[in-house]
Order: sequence, then C-alpha cells, then structure tokens
Amino acid sequence: MLSRRTELVSEVDPTGATRASPLNLLVNQWLPVRRRSGQLDTISPAQIAENDDPAVALDWPRADFRIAALEFLIGLLATACPPKGARDWFDGWQVPPDAATLDAAFAPLAHAFHLDGPGPRFLQDFEDLVSDAEPVERLLIDSPGASTLRQNTDLLVRRGRLADLGRPAAAMALFTFQSWAPAGGAGNRTGLRGGGPMTTLVLPGDRPTLWQQVWANVPLGRPAEAEDLPRIFPWLVPNPSRDVVPEDVHPLQCWWGMPRRIRLDFAMAEAPQACGLTGMPDAVQVRSWRQRPRGSNYIGWGKVHPLTPHYALKAGGEFLPLHPQPGGIGYRHWLGLVAAAPDGLRLPGDSVATWRDEREVDSQVSARLLAAGYDMDNMKARAFLESEMPLPARADDALATRLVLSANQVAGLLRSAVRYALFSAGATVKLDSELLSSLRERLWEQTEADFFRLLSQAPADVSQRRLVRLRALALALFDEAAPLTPENGGAAPRISRARRNLVFALTGFGKEGAALFTTLGLPAAEAKAKKKGKAA
Repeated sequence: MLSRRTELVSEVDPTGATRASPLNLLVNQWLPVRRRSGQLDTISPAQIAENDDPAVALDWPRADFRIAALEFLIGLLATACPPKGARDWFDGWQVPPDAATLDAAFAPLAHAFHLDGPGPRFLQDFEDLVSDAEPVERLLIDSPGASTLRQNTDLLVRRGRLADLGRPAAAMALFTFQSWAPAGGAGNRTGLRGGGPMTTLVLPGDRPTLWQQVWANVPLGRPAEAEDLPRIFPWLVPNPSRDVVPEDVHPLQCWWGMPRRIRLDFAMAEAPQACGLTGMPDAVQVRSWRQRPRGSNYIGWGKVHPLTPHYALKAGGEFLPLHPQPGGIGYRHWLGLVAAAPDGLRLPGDSVATWRDEREVDSQVSARLLAAGYDMDNMKARAFLESEMPLPARADDALATRLVLSANQVAGLLRSAVRYALFSAGATVKLDSELLSSLRERLWEQTEADFFRLLSQAPADVSQRRLVRLRALALALFDEAAPLTPENGGAAPRISRARRNLVFALTGFGKEGAALFTTLGLPAAEAKAKKKGKAA
C-alpha cells in the first residue's frame, strides 16, 4: 500500500503542552511527491534532487497546484542558486546537488518563508489586517465568488467544497492565488502577469525526475544578496498601495509578486486533523482569510517572467503576458509558444527559447512542451487548461511555421465559406460564433497528429501532402456543416457557390488561394487554356 510520510514538527511549551511549530516552506517537509517506485512521500524543497528513488512528480490533487508548485521550485532555485552560465547549468544537469547543498543555498532566504508564526509571513501582508473573514475555499481560483453566491448561480462548481486546509495546501493555494490572481473587484489587483497567465514549461526526456523538470527551466543568474531580499520578497516590508514597475524593485520579484493584501487565519486543533483537500494531518488548520484592497499594482512587466509567452498588438507596442483562451491549447499556438511569430509580435517564454537554443544540445535529450493556465472571463474561471506536445529542434521552425500558417489560412477559408453558405446576405453572423468557431477548432484538432508526423518525417513532398490533407478535411467539414439536402433546398444555390469557391481557393486560385500556395511554397496554380471561347 502506498504511504506518505509527514513531518510537520511540534514543540513543547513551558507548561508541558504540545503545540505546532510554525511551518517554514524551505525547512519543513510539506511538498507531496510520487517517487519513481510509485511510493508517495512528503519532502522539503532541498530533497527534490535526491538520487535514491528520486521524486518524479508533484502529487497535489489539483492540476493548478501542481503547475504552480513547479513555478515555486523554479523560482526558488532562480533566487537562491541559479546557474551562472551554460557550463554551470550542465554541471547541475549531470550531477544534481545533494540535499545539504541545497539546504545551505536556501538558508539565507529561510526567514522569508515562514507561513505562520510571529514576524513576516510568506506572501502575506506585513500588517495584521482588519477585515471580514472569507472562507478558505475562496482562495481557490475556480471557487464561486461573492456575486455568484448572491445570485445562487454556482451550478457547476458548488460552494462548500471544503471547510479547512492544512498548512501545506494553504501555502500552495496562497502561492497559486498571488501568482495568477484574477480580477477581484475594486482595488483587488491581478497578478504580476495579469489574471490567469499562460505557463510554458520544458519537460526533458521520456521520464524526467522532478529535479530535471525544475532545472530544465531555471534561468541563468546570480544568487540573491541579503540587501536585495526586501526588494525581492515584498512581504518583508510594509507595502502600502503603490505602482510597481520593474525598475523600482529587484527583477527576481517576478517569481514572488504579491498583488493582494492577504492574511491567513490559523487555528490550532487539539490533535492533528486531516486537510480537507489532501487528507494530510496537521495540528494547525486554515479555515478563513482576510484581505484589504489596493495591494501592489504591477505595471510594465511584459517579457520579464521566463515561464510565460508574450505578445504585442502592433510593432513597437508594449508586450503583454499571454493568457489561455477557450478551445484549449494545441499546435495552432505553436507560433508564440514554441517559436517567435514571423512578424515578431508573439514570443515564447525565455525558458523554452533557452532550452531550444542551448540546453537541448547540452543535455542530449529531446523534450516536450507543457502549457497550462486558467481560461479566465474577467473574475470567473471558465476552465483550467493543460496540454503537452513535442518540442522539436530549432531547425524545424521554418517548416513548422509553414504548416501552422497554412492550417490557419484553410481554417479561415472554411469558416467564411460556411458562413456564406448558411446565412443570407446582410445576416449578422460573427466569425467567432459557436458554429463557425467549432469548425475551425475541429480542423485544428484533426490535423494536429499530421502536423507532428510531417515535422518528424519531413518528406520531400511535405507541402503537397499538407495541402491534400487540409483540402480533404476542409471539404468534408464543409459538407457536414452545409449539406445539400432537401431541408436546405432554399439555400442550395448559395451552398453550391460557396463550395465551388472553397474548392477554387484550395486549388490555388484567387487571392486567398495564391496566398495559401505561397505559404506552402508551392508553385502558383495555372488556369486551364480556353478553347473556342469556352473554358476547357
């Protein structure tokens, strides 16, 4: 039977009573992991590189906690002991540090990572806040908000899912919330990267250890100096409402942004109780939290966070963090997640770019891309999206760009053809309507395997194969959406004309067809010769 070791320490006061010691996130064992053998365990951050039955996955019961915990560990190494150069990174890849080495590197930061107890508290306001208590479940980004509860519309994600959290789960909920904080009403700031940012991580090799997953994404840098810590960890000093630009604080604050003024409420139990989320016992439970508005307002942090792709709306414009959108994450997002878009307006995260430029060659292993994040509708979480895909070498970028752009062009042709076929002239139908968007999504989904297969094989006639596949699928989807049936008899002329024009473009004719052939690098289509005044 799988077991999990827990070692949240306790102490005895002068009266002989036992009480829980404050939880320190760098000293205590609080991270749930699964080891290569399948054994469940709880470790401290310094144990992530253990070689004897190494940890291979974080074992939080929520996907957002798992991704955020990877961010926490990457940010911790980037702050305490980043590689100084490519050689230093390679040494850490070849021979991971032992727990004692990491403990020594983390020690100068430990005072900033107390979750409870006296003094500064991790990611919590420097002052004790006077405010109404909120139930702890509302620290979870997907929990229904106050407006949803008032209107009694919490239908899919119900209120009252959990009443308390042990300190490990509360710490992870707090970090996730502060890192990805969505809009929260007047004065409640979004995260440093905006609400619900996209996170992209490199997963190296077939069965990477937890250390390899983390180290693959740690940027180059220098360990934080003692005098810089108040500019890195904003909870170490009083932090009244202010605008925070990168020039005013240390760049490492990108890992430790604190947009919300929050204090957790800790309650001591007579005996250890099971956490409402993980089941792990803890003598201290968090049942509520308090917040005040007007925390740090992060401005101009585009292109700073290494794990997030960025985009600009126009040349010379400000770069903004990318956020997941409805429809999931797939190869259609390749330009911007994996490689820069040709127009330079979409850029992958630095961790992905660094891996493909340098670390893939040094490590001599292939990798996959993990992309994840909340699809947010202002304050409401519509879904948590997570996707993995192969991460081919940089040499494949030109071909990948052609394949992605051609699919985007064909998806646009299909969408326009179906709209023309089904709706009369003058009808108000947006291109992002559910029907037209679903056709576009299905084309992307059904060509994803073909995309990676062509990238891996790169046959001589790759462009022609791509065209044949896109043409066949687009016409099949058109015929399904706009069939020539008796029920559509009145629309038959429009349907026939729309299909003919779609075939025309997919054969390379017209402005759109010529653009498609140019993207694929195919020779321009030639019109058939006319005979006796009639088209042959």
